[in-house]
Amino acid sequence: MANQILLEICCYYCTEMDDIFSRLLSLTSCITRRVIEFIEDLVLRDVIRLLRDSEINSCCKQPAIGTCTGFLDRDAIYLEDLSLINSGSEIVYRNYSRGVHFVFKGLTLPISFFEFAWRAAIETWRCIGYHKGCVHARLQSIVSRVLRTLNGSSDDIGWLQASPEMAPVEDGSARFLELLQETRNGVHKLPDSFVYLLIPGLFSNHGPLYFVSTKRFFSKMGLACHIAKIHSEASVEHNAWELKQYIEELYWGSGKRVMLLGHSKGGVDAAAALSIYSQELRDKVAGLALVQSPYGGTPIASDILREGQVADKETRRIMEFLICKLIKGDIRALEDLTYEKRKEFIRKHKLPDNIPLISFHSEASVAPGVLATMSHIAHAELPWLPRILNEDADDDAIFAARKVPVIVPVSAAMAITALHLQLRYGEKSDGLVTCRDAEVPGSVVVKPDKKLDHSWMVYSSWKKEPTEPDACEMCEALLTMLVELGKRASK
Repeated sequence: MANQILLEICCYYCTEMDDIFSRLLSLTSCITRRVIEFIEDLVLRDVIRLLRDSEINSCCKQPAIGTCTGFLDRDAIYLEDLSLINSGSEIVYRNYSRGVHFVFKGLTLPISFFEFAWRAAIETWRCIGYHKGCVHARLQSIVSRVLRTLNGSSDDIGWLQASPEMAPVEDGSARFLELLQETRNGVHKLPDSFVYLLIPGLFSNHGPLYFVSTKRFFSKMGLACHIAKIHSEASVEHNAWELKQYIEELYWGSGKRVMLLGHSKGGVDAAAALSIYSQELRDKVAGLALVQSPYGGTPIASDILREGQVADKETRRIMEFLICKLIKGDIRALEDLTYEKRKEFIRKHKLPDNIPLISFHSEASVAPGVLATMSHIAHAELPWLPRILNEDADDDAIFAARKVPVIVPVSAAMAITALHLQLRYGEKSDGLVTCRDAEVPGSVVVKPDKKLDHSWMVYSSWKKEPTEPDACEMCEALLTMLVELGKRASK
């Protein structure tokens, strides 16, 4: 067909005609006629194929006489040797020498339009079904995200206590209160045969006086006390390596074993160091006290970074900006405190059995009066202040001289988050860590009878109560109790 069209086009061009407009009109008519005939032939072939299929199906159902053959002409369709006669319930096929002449000339255009409409309807239905499936999947995704957001950490809080392979805990609150009372009465039992290492928690690099008062309190008693200089916004495994180096340095420098006291993420970092490097630190560490540490995880970190909840990507970008860009930290420092990461780490790294452990957790007050309280002091660094102290002043004094107190409503913030956790999950917490998640399996648990928020142990109070113990005395009581546990275990 294509060769024939080209041949006729060439003939038309080769013919000499006087009127060029007549030649163009004739050429256009020829091309149009050939294109229409080509389309008609395509449609007629589809029609004859459909007719043959239907007739073959009918022949398969009834006894048939004769055969069905045919050929396609340009202007008509000939079905050879086929005749259909319907007599009652019996269908009889007879052979003819020439066949029946069906002329579909003039009907091809309506048939093509009908076929086009049928295919368009099918494609429209398929398109509607596809978009309906997309909308359904989208709705399911939204519902799943909403349910995941509403459920939050309900299934994860206290997972350590629910694990059958976890060792039971021992309540040591009564003995702790006895030691705390003795400390307040001036009875100090901490021996100088250990080096005491205080490990700060998350964002401690931005609170330069973190644990400073406790260190000074121990130093006045003649005890070797240090604050671990680690990057608090680094990952748990990174800080575990740093602490391992720090502990070995203290041990080889003094010849004394090290007592560890970690607050918040500092306790998690210290426990990770003992878990990962248990062989290297087995004879160098005498005990570990975890103070308000999210050893099992914290719902605050999990609710912020949980994937599959509403606005999870936007929330993560905000936290990455705050932690990575603003304070130059590592987002893994917060990720490592989620339930998912803590489950993965604890199942992979077990704490050694030969090291005494204490878990200290408290409950923040959610009284209405606390919400309006500015009870804690943070410190802002002013490095441009002149050095007003003499050359003999120690570094802590020089460092403190360049700080100015800034009153921060920490208690109010902790009270709000504690109230949120209590209303949403029904869990008691210090504002950041629930009481159940702070209990380390196999440890001695200390639960004070006083309402203490998460930051009480490390920052000075705006209004001190002379009749109430402070953070330094509580840390001393905890370490004294840790020494007793070590002596009991060695017997």
